[in-house]
Amino acid sequence: MVEEDLPLLSVVGLTKFYGRRVGCIDVAFDLHPGEVMAVVGESGSGKSTLLSLLSTQLEPTAGSIRYRMRDGVMRDVFALTEAERRFLMRTDWGFVHQDPALGLRMAVSAGANVGERLMAVGARHYGRIRGEALSWLERVEIETDRIDDPPRAFSGGMRQRLQIARNLVTGPRLVFMDEPTGGLDVSVQARLLDLLRTLAADLDLSVVIVTHDLAVARILSHRIMVMRQGRVIETGLTDQVLDDPHEPYTQLLVSSILQV
Repeated sequence: MVEEDLPLLSVVGLTKFYGRRVGCIDVAFDLHPGEVMAVVGESGSGKSTLLSLLSTQLEPTAGSIRYRMRDGVMRDVFALTEAERRFLMRTDWGFVHQDPALGLRMAVSAGANVGERLMAVGARHYGRIRGEALSWLERVEIETDRIDDPPRAFSGGMRQRLQIARNLVTGPRLVFMDEPTGGLDVSVQARLLDLLRTLAADLDLSVVIVTHDLAVARILSHRIMVMRQGRVIETGLTDQVLDDPHEPYTQLLVSSILQV
């Protein structure tokens, strides 16, 4: 089997309880290089818990998450040292928050926000760091003359694009996204979705995106998982699931939105 056919991320029996309350139960899937998977469901369905587990922000009650490192070896992410996990999050992984303020340093410049991640992986030449930051601002459609402006001077959509640049500058292979278009105006959402779709394809990114918006899932994802009460109740190719949902709960979700 060639490496491209091997999963980048492999999840088996992933379970999380908060005391007696269910976070998620027995979630299992493989995510392959270049694949975008959406996790959808109503509030309380377990999708945010799942994303927190996958990104190692939460420890599971049971189950495993294995990731294929750049040397080709599959590693249990919870067997990594804290330093190894932090390095992974700065290099091979990214996390795009719904609220950009959680993923940015609001008091420093746009250029510094992008450059900091490069410095975290060893970059030291100021001119090259600034040049790379300028390149990424342009790539995410932020005017390059705003490089010295702090994120607090930006609109919500610009902050989100800056957060994306900060995450992608180190060339990660896996990016987690938590409602990345939530709270934005419809026209801003459309522009951001187009940018995300282009970047994911151009960079061959693997993405796990949590969203309550099935239109976002349809536009961005190849595959979809529908969650209810902590369990994955339906999964498959995005268009197949949304056009011909089998589970009554999925049918209800689909019928509640305007088809796109």
